[in-house]
Amino acid sequence: MAKIAILGFGTVGSGVLEVIRRNAAGIGRRAGEPVEVKYILDIRDFSGHPDAALFVNNIDVILSDPEVRVVVETIGGVRFAYPYVKAALESGRSVCTSNKELVATHGAELLAIARSHGAAFLFEASVGGGTPIITPMHQCLAANVITQVQGIVNGTTNFMLTKMAREGMDFAEALKLAQQLGYAETRDPGDDVDGPDACRKISILSSLAFGHHIYPQNVPTRGIRDVTILDVQAAARLDGVVRLIVHSRQDENGQVWAGVEPMLVPQTSQLAGVEDVFNAVLVKGDMLGDVIFYGKGAGKLPTASAVVADVIDALKNGSRIHDSLFWQEAAPAEGLLQDPAPAVCLVRVSGVGESEMSAFCGGEPVLAQAGQLCWLTPALTPDALEALKQKVAAAGGTVHQVLRRLEE
Repeated sequence: MAKIAILGFGTVGSGVLEVIRRNAAGIGRRAGEPVEVKYILDIRDFSGHPDAALFVNNIDVILSDPEVRVVVETIGGVRFAYPYVKAALESGRSVCTSNKELVATHGAELLAIARSHGAAFLFEASVGGGTPIITPMHQCLAANVITQVQGIVNGTTNFMLTKMAREGMDFAEALKLAQQLGYAETRDPGDDVDGPDACRKISILSSLAFGHHIYPQNVPTRGIRDVTILDVQAAARLDGVVRLIVHSRQDENGQVWAGVEPMLVPQTSQLAGVEDVFNAVLVKGDMLGDVIFYGKGAGKLPTASAVVADVIDALKNGSRIHDSLFWQEAAPAEGLLQDPAPAVCLVRVSGVGESEMSAFCGGEPVLAQAGQLCWLTPALTPDALEALKQKVAAAGGTVHQVLRRLEE
């Protein structure tokens, strides 16, 4: 029998225990032996819990027990998770985690520790929740050179943007509804609406796709707080939608470019139809072409099911899985990985008219309302876009929003 320990008994941690018990027979068959939770680490008081006997409040209890073969980390953050996971891997135990911040920040280091100690470090649930993305990328697409990754990886913002388009809600109304439904944090929804959650996820996907560690601090990141009804309406007039898009690509020189930003997504894109809390990741391979992974990006049992699938892989394959699931350590880049490629932009301005915008950049008007003008520019590089902002400012105007068009 394989004994495991769960670190953190919140939403995902409690879901892991539930999944292991509810589907014990199938999990045991696939793992080749029964799987049982022996410890749950949590500093809170669970003395009244039906499984009170499983709870401990000291990691050393787990690390000193030779029966524990796999540690599941669902604490979140890095303050405690990082030293606990590192110690578990150094002891030769495999670790399965849903912690995107941990993987995005320390993934290369922890993968190297796992390999050198004959253990597995697995994190399928860190990007797509219950939707498989990591495993298909490093196994099913192993014969491909991946050149580009694009996606919608934050269900909260996707739900909000869908409500803004369908029901005419403004940002504040959509956020309030997302909070009421439990999709967004009530105290501080910044991780979702300002982009850090999506940034960590594209950092992980880029590291896996391109073979070396891509750090979140190098990924230019902008959330959806400044997206208005006017932006959504203008996008619809252009037969498109507004979505928070993560993207990365590797150019012919091996340079990786990445970003997180609200974008104008044409209806011809496969990502345009991704609505509500659903996520999708589109991967471009040189042999396969485009492949898309689609599903709900969160939820207690879907996420826990992905963690438990990793537990099965860890028990069956151990460190052999890192023949394909691996990327090299690298120092953080200097500055941001801002993609220099030109892109058509939907800009929203005030204080200038159509004749001035036409003179500044060419292009065409899309929508004018409440003293603001939505304008579709020709393809602009980041430098040309900055020059446009300066021209508008010099004329006494303001650029309030820039939505680059997603190119297929």
